[in-house]
Amino acid sequence: MGVREGFEGLYGAAPEGVWAAPGRVNLIGEYTDFNEGFVMPLALPHTAVAAVSRRTDGVLRLHSADIEGPVVELRVDELEPLTNTSWAAYPAGVVWALRSAGHPVTGADIHLASTVPTGAGLSSSAALEVVTALALNDLYELGLTRPELARLAQRAENEFAGVPCGVMDQTASACCTEGHVLHLDCRDLSIRQVPFDLSAHGLELLVVDSRVKHALGDGAYAERRAGCEEGARQLGVSHLRDVAYEELDSALSRLPDERVRRYVRHVVSDDHRVERVIALLDAGDVRAIGPILTDGHVSLRDDLRISCPELDLVVGAANAAGALGARMTGGGFGGSAVVLVESADVDTVTKAVTEAFAAAGHTAPRVFPAVPSEGARRLS
Repeated sequence: MGVREGFEGLYGAAPEGVWAAPGRVNLIGEYTDFNEGFVMPLALPHTAVAAVSRRTDGVLRLHSADIEGPVVELRVDELEPLTNTSWAAYPAGVVWALRSAGHPVTGADIHLASTVPTGAGLSSSAALEVVTALALNDLYELGLTRPELARLAQRAENEFAGVPCGVMDQTASACCTEGHVLHLDCRDLSIRQVPFDLSAHGLELLVVDSRVKHALGDGAYAERRAGCEEGARQLGVSHLRDVAYEELDSALSRLPDERVRRYVRHVVSDDHRVERVIALLDAGDVRAIGPILTDGHVSLRDDLRISCPELDLVVGAANAAGALGARMTGGGFGGSAVVLVESADVDTVTKAVTEAFAAAGHTAPRVFPAVPSEGARRLS
């Protein structure tokens, strides 16, 4: 049953419209967004879809086709940050963020369904936020731009749901275009769509979902964010974006704390990796980005220390089987990895990773191609 039919069954009338917003996978640039650095996500074909109608009585009704439970009914004027720990915090947080910014949202009926894997580091929460924001923007004729909607969705996740994420996930979901990877400058939110037609080069980018669930609300992400902010403070800059890669060794020598030093080294070097990848894509040398992806994984594993045995196994087994490069992607502690492969080697690499997981006694991973897809949009 589609979301339109599900909406009618729940609320007794047809929705005013149906919208979709995708999950994302990040090609390169991890934990750089809240340091005002650079990231390169692409939208996945997997989407959160919402059927939505306005209400004028201050009631917000939320339902998910993917989660057992009744309709969640809230009042828009009673929404309070950090009071809801369920999935409903993400769409409710968007309503709260819109109203906090002075937009006249007087309620809504929302029915959601998502094909974005949860807990896989593919931004299932951002997809829920962005699809809600886009629908309400359209229905209430708020006139907000895509980057503005992304910012509001980020505020919903930061302040309402209590997850201190950067703005990459929401911007990717709101702004990506088909066939491109998004180069986002997280300082000024300027974006550039970089062509990323892998099939034309005989390549594929695989996502390997390790099936290890990650939860960013557990403090590990916040601890690393605080460590990065401490590094910037000790170096006398507003954000680590301001530390030039060429001056990294000098900067590290001024940091007494080994942990802070590792975090700073990762962020500054990952910003540099983003710039190297863009230069190679602009030159049409797509295969050469493979080793940079693997370098990024080593940095995430050793400096940021957010990998896990399953993700390390994906990278090691894939590269040993002939992949051009691989790295974990997303917030870490589980979730997914990306693997760049020759199209002819997809089956070989997939088999090698799957067999490595079986030999290690891990749950079989889920492997699928990351096809650069369209960002958030109205479907009907």
